[in-house]
Amino acid sequence: MDNYDQKLGIKAWAEADRPREKLLLQGRRQLTDAELIAILIGSGSRTETAVDLSKRILNFYQNDLAKVAKLSVKDLSKFKGIGEAKAISIVAALELGRRRKESEKEGPVKITSSKDAYEILRSELADLVHEEFWILVLNRANFVTSKHLISKGGQSGTVADPKVIFKVAIENNAANIVLAHNHPSGNLKASSADINLTKKMVQAGLLLEIPIYDHLIITDHSYLSMADESLM
Repeated sequence: MDNYDQKLGIKAWAEADRPREKLLLQGRRQLTDAELIAILIGSGSRTETAVDLSKRILNFYQNDLAKVAKLSVKDLSKFKGIGEAKAISIVAALELGRRRKESEKEGPVKITSSKDAYEILRSELADLVHEEFWILVLNRANFVTSKHLISKGGQSGTVADPKVIFKVAIENNAANIVLAHNHPSGNLKASSADINLTKKMVQAGLLLEIPIYDHLIITDHSYLSMADESLM
């Protein structure tokens, strides 16, 4: 099927399939919790779409996914429109999410090397088809206190505005920050634009007394540290 036929096919999808269309066109991170659950449910009824059914379930539990994740197949099957098969799909998906969370390193993470920063950011930046720019906010002991998406772009690049980066850093009481962006192409080489931006950021950080600890370039399977490579 060529792209033209594929676009026609997507436009012809029923309203109940719109979450699938949105995921294909915009990516999984753009879907609401209700839309993601609707994909698991698959279909609604003549009087209620899968999304509306998902909203009804979430509203019943105050839109708290943690509460929904604790439900059994029997609990979910009490909702009209949720049979055993649909309930099993929801329970299985939420259990996978729980296991993933448990497998992640628990507690505050201290950055002592570029690899530490990479391990935290890998899940955010790997397997993307577009570029994103993130920062890690560190306290004075170099523990990570938060991470923030700064911008996203296309396959060839994204714009990282130093004013936005330092605004986020200041608002989150950063003592140091780590910069990071991905290269969807898999190329680990730092471009001249990457190097120029980093040097500009380093100078600005010195003035604001918020040093740049590192700038990582991340691909699906590896990373480059500009600090380790003396490119800062």
